[in-house]
Amino acid sequence: MDQTARTAAPRLVPAIGLALLAPVCAELLSGYDDTTGHPVVLVFMVLVGAALYGAPALLIRETARRTGLGWPGVLLLAAALGIVQAGIIDQSLFSTDYRGIDYWAAMTEPTRIDALGISAITVLTFVGGHMAWSFTAPIVIVEAIHTRGPQRPWLRAPGLAVTALAYLAAAYFVLRDHYANETDHASPAQLTGAAACAAALIALAFLLRRNPIRRPRRVPPAWALVPASAAAIIASTVSYSWTGFALAAVLLGGGAVAVVFWSRSTAWTPRHVVALASGALYAVVLPSFITDPIGEVDPVAKYANNAVMTLLVIALTWWAMRRSSPEAAPR
Repeated sequence: MDQTARTAAPRLVPAIGLALLAPVCAELLSGYDDTTGHPVVLVFMVLVGAALYGAPALLIRETARRTGLGWPGVLLLAAALGIVQAGIIDQSLFSTDYRGIDYWAAMTEPTRIDALGISAITVLTFVGGHMAWSFTAPIVIVEAIHTRGPQRPWLRAPGLAVTALAYLAAAYFVLRDHYANETDHASPAQLTGAAACAAALIALAFLLRRNPIRRPRRVPPAWALVPASAAAIIASTVSYSWTGFALAAVLLGGGAVAVVFWSRSTAWTPRHVVALASGALYAVVLPSFITDPIGEVDPVAKYANNAVMTLLVIALTWWAMRRSSPEAAPR
């Protein structure tokens, strides 16, 4: 192996890992699709999803590490690209009959806001889901596992260009497929509004770029945040009604306030961040066992798929928690 390869390997391995993990977290853990239980198709989905989900996750991560954005900045960038994904690329945010899913109306209509043509539940589920599972959680897990300079950039200019082009190509094909196969499209006003909201979140990410003063205060043990965050997220998805939305706002909003408060403590560590991301992954993979996939899926294949994904999450989160522990090798 020549010197160039030896230099590139430590950077490209985590970058490739993030590109592959992002689509797994975005699409496969929940087991909602009719591809559940079909290994060959799932592998193909991961490879395609590496461009649609992995590429933006990499761009978010690289932007944050190059500009000094903390985790709040990462979350805001992830939310912005979540709006782009759900509001502009696949336009599911504005759809009244997406992919012919039989429970779509039951999910969206109870909290539909006619003036905007959106459902409050789908905004929370889709934008929040992309923010948490498609982008942020994979970034946290891969950075924790790759302890050699987690704050350093992984890609150079050519890698960034290829990543951006892959994302644009994947977005184009999804958008083209939407207009070819769907009849319910976002209006120009909705597309403009989605773009404006995404731009505002990106601007806010950079406006909030600062290092808050950290003070001595008690924080929960990191391990306790895993079940706590998982339980809060699962409880926030129990109902598609306005009551369910209000419950989700209280749970997730209250949790966010608590995390901001704790994160300004000198006792807050990278392991706490990993614990929150781990809980988020458990919150989507554990309910997969009771998820009814779209279309006809063999029960044996479904539960085998759910079990494999759960074991994958257990392995990755254990590895990330172990690597981020105080006893791990210094970063």
